[in-house]
Amino acid sequence: MTTAREIVVLGGGLAGAEAAWQVARAGLPVRLCEMRPARQTPAHQTDRLAELVCSNSLKSNRPDSAPGLLKEELRRAGSLLIQVADRCVVPAGQALAVDREQFAAGVSEAVAGQSLIRIERQEAQTIPRDSLVIVATGPLTSGPLVDDIAQLTGAGQLYFYDAISPIVDAATIDRGKVFRASRYGKGGEDYLNCPFTREQYERFLDALLAAEEVERHAFEEARFFEACLPIEELARRGRDTLRFGPMKPVGLTDPRTGHRPYAVVRTQTFSLPGSSAAPRATSKPWPPASWPARTPSVWPRASSPSRRRGRRQWDRSAITSRPPTRTTTSLPTSPSTCCRPCRK
Repeated sequence: MTTAREIVVLGGGLAGAEAAWQVARAGLPVRLCEMRPARQTPAHQTDRLAELVCSNSLKSNRPDSAPGLLKEELRRAGSLLIQVADRCVVPAGQALAVDREQFAAGVSEAVAGQSLIRIERQEAQTIPRDSLVIVATGPLTSGPLVDDIAQLTGAGQLYFYDAISPIVDAATIDRGKVFRASRYGKGGEDYLNCPFTREQYERFLDALLAAEEVERHAFEEARFFEACLPIEELARRGRDTLRFGPMKPVGLTDPRTGHRPYAVVRTQTFSLPGSSAAPRATSKPWPPASWPARTPSVWPRASSPSRRRGRRQWDRSAITSRPPTRTTTSLPTSPSTCCRPCRK
């Protein structure tokens, strides 16, 4: 009786963990190669599989939306990631958002408990040529493997430019100046909304545009993905771009005034127990020394761990770590994004 050949999966992120699980579920043995913790990436904090290093929101969970319909299809297809996500949700209105630590722990436990999956904790520097291989190493692929992929495919490196969000403990937000609500009253009161008057918005915009930026490395070019722009890049495109985009106030009424704010920053829960995190990327250093101390004035008590903007290429160029897994808040994001879902 012949034994099925072992399938090799390179990378223990979201795609790699799901791929390994589905192959094993089909009855085939799997060798899942993950270099952490033997070789850590600049963005990951743990050795867990499927660790989220970007937004903890998986976008809309409504079945009448494209993202929600996809999730329902994945549930019916037996997706491991969706099963775990449904068990560790955090309040996010009509979106599916997860506690990032519980999510990674749940996926890691499930994969480790699958008898057909063998987890190998060492760096894969080349793609095995004698096996069926699924490459799922993502933008933080190690240098040697990047070189081998380029040699195998005959193609150059992809370009991946990213920025990260400063975060603020939700407990430091002045609750007397913000309010909880979802747009148009749909989805409960899971979002914390920071309203701006016109004067506050204009002052915030001026400070944002005048603030210093992190110096780029020699290998970096500002090739932005148009659907996921840093907040200051949006601001440069017009003074109303933010309030008609990521800071749009439509569907919201400030209970203190009874009117719609001029602009608003919306925050969402980052992890349990509840805290806030507005999914917004920026290339400004943090804390922004050149900003007025009370900008925006709706956050006079807010504070943040010191963090700097991160820029990642597909090769070994990565210089930052992800936000701490606590309750947090940051600046707003573009209306539709690649990895920071904000259209709610």
